[in-house]
Amino acid sequence: MSGIGVEAGPWLLRSETHRIPFRDPFRIARAHDGQVATTVIVELDDADGRTGLGEGFPDSYYGETPETMEALFPLLLGAVAELGPQPQDLAAARAWLAASAAAMHDAIRGHGAAKCAIDIALHDLAGQRLGLALPELLGTPRVIPPTDFTLGLDTPELVAERARRAGAFPALKIKVGGPQDLAVLRAVREVYGGPLRVDANTGWDPATGRTLVPELVRLGVELIEQPFPAHRLVDLAALQAASPLPIVADESAVVADDLDALVGVVAGVNVKLAKVGGVGPALRMIERARELGFRVFLGCMEETSVGIAASGAVAGLVEWVDLDGCLLLGADPFSGLELGADSRWQLPTMAGLGVRRRA
Repeated sequence: MSGIGVEAGPWLLRSETHRIPFRDPFRIARAHDGQVATTVIVELDDADGRTGLGEGFPDSYYGETPETMEALFPLLLGAVAELGPQPQDLAAARAWLAASAAAMHDAIRGHGAAKCAIDIALHDLAGQRLGLALPELLGTPRVIPPTDFTLGLDTPELVAERARRAGAFPALKIKVGGPQDLAVLRAVREVYGGPLRVDANTGWDPATGRTLVPELVRLGVELIEQPFPAHRLVDLAALQAASPLPIVADESAVVADDLDALVGVVAGVNVKLAKVGGVGPALRMIERARELGFRVFLGCMEETSVGIAASGAVAGLVEWVDLDGCLLLGADPFSGLELGADSRWQLPTMAGLGVRRRA
């Protein structure tokens, strides 16, 4: 664990890089060592002695590392400091949080994980200040759809065994994009009867997509996530036109500004706090997706309960939920978020984010 300290205006930020082993090896079709999740936790102190927790998961695919996040924290926190302290009433606090996200966006484009860490911490502080848990602060539903459970790339035998162990989840998300995709899915189907969601993480080519879709339909797959590289929109549109299954854009849908180009290309989009820059930007991306007629999948990275609790606060606004990041870790350094028997996250009721470090 390593980190830095940053001070700007009324704020003091401390960051820590955590490298947490996975419970099982977790590989995807693009760039993942499969052994350790690397995530950045921040603690943000305000002038009144409160501390907010935040998290950003840096993905090198988007050009982020713990080092880039640390380098940007002074710039981003400085932009927020220009707004002054958080207000004391709910309407003003919501407007202030939106302004803080806009200030970070104006300071630098991209770098969603760095913005996400600060944005979550600011929401935690605002909730504590007002005595409101995050769903009440945001005005979002407290009851959310159940999460699926994700299985990484591996041999058919190992993926099937992990599917058997995850049999209580109402849906499984299977990472594909390798040479044994059909063998893996057939092996999973032998031990699991529920819906399957497949995520190729840009790992297919158009011919593979056309060949696999009929087989996926027969196997009871309910959606296909990001089959082709992010900017291959013509190929995505062609596959969606030929597929009875919804195609969901992930790497092609990083922020809300990406959505207009996807109209008529895919049926759904994946919103992740770590991509878009936090809670507030996620809410606005979901709202814009609805305006454009997309179905919405709320995803995550391999985050701790800090990132998953923040994501859960907006999960009641989407159709599909994939918030299992903390369940993939060998150990979660935080407590306060509980998974119900129905695979729905029981969102904390204490003021703010409701997640605390384990003793």
